[in-house]
Amino acid sequence: MRHFSLPVVLAFALIGAGHADTSRVPWHDARQMIVVTTADWNADHGTLRTFERKGSQWQPVNTGVPVTIGKAGAGWGIGLHPEQTAGPSKREGDNRSPAGVFRIGEVFGYTAHADTAMPYRALTASDWCVDVSSSPQYNRIVDAKVVGVAAVKGASEPMRRDLHFKGDQRYRLGFVIEHNPDAIPQAGSCIFAHLWKSPTSSTAGCTAMTPAVMQSLLAWLKPRDMPVFVLLPQAEYQRLRSSWRLPALAAGEAR
Repeated sequence: MRHFSLPVVLAFALIGAGHADTSRVPWHDARQMIVVTTADWNADHGTLRTFERKGSQWQPVNTGVPVTIGKAGAGWGIGLHPEQTAGPSKREGDNRSPAGVFRIGEVFGYTAHADTAMPYRALTASDWCVDVSSSPQYNRIVDAKVVGVAAVKGASEPMRRDLHFKGDQRYRLGFVIEHNPDAIPQAGSCIFAHLWKSPTSSTAGCTAMTPAVMQSLLAWLKPRDMPVFVLLPQAEYQRLRSSWRLPALAAGEAR
C-alpha cells in the first residue's frame, strides 16, 4: 500500500474537489511540462507538446509533433496524480503506456555525454532495467556488475540494446518517466521516452519519437524547473485540465 504525506493527501483532496489553485497540486513546483495526448485509451500514437509556466500561466514552447506509445494504448499509471478509476489501469506486460502526471527522471544514452542539463547515465553492456516483479530491483536500472547477475535474472530490458539486439538504436537517447516510483509489484516498470524505430512502430509501454525531437527535449529540460511528463487521452485531458492546472491546447490541436 502506498503512503502519502499529509500535504500530498490534502492536495489530492483539493484536486478532487475541483480547486484550481496551482500551489495545491502535487506538481505545483513544475515550470516545464511535456504533454502527450491521444485520441482515446486504445490509440497507439499521439501528439507531444511542450510548455513553460510563467507565473500561474502555461505558455506553449513548441507545436505538436507525432509520437508513438504502447501498442495497446494507455492505462492509468502511478505518479503524482490521484488514483483514477474511470478507464484501464497500467499493469506489468500489458503493452499500455501509463497515463497521468509523472516526474521526469534521469536521461540515458549510449555515449559518454549528452547535450542536456538533466542528470545523465552513460549506459554500459551490463546495465539492465528490471521488469521482474519479484525482484528487489524491480523497476530500477541497475548494473549487473554491481548488484550481481542473479539480481537481473529473467529481466528482458538490457539498456544497451545496440549490443544485445543487433545494433538497435531505440535507447541511444532517452529519459526515465517515473511511473510506479515505489516499485509496486505488477504495476508496471521500465517506462521511458526513447527513440522510435519508425513512425508506425508502437512500443511496449514507452513513448517514442524522432531523434531530433528527443535532442530538442533534452536540451530544453532543466532540473531546476522540476519538469513533468503528462500523458492522457484527449477526453480525459479536457475533463481534468482545469482541476489539474494543465495547459490549454490550441484549437485544432486536439490530438
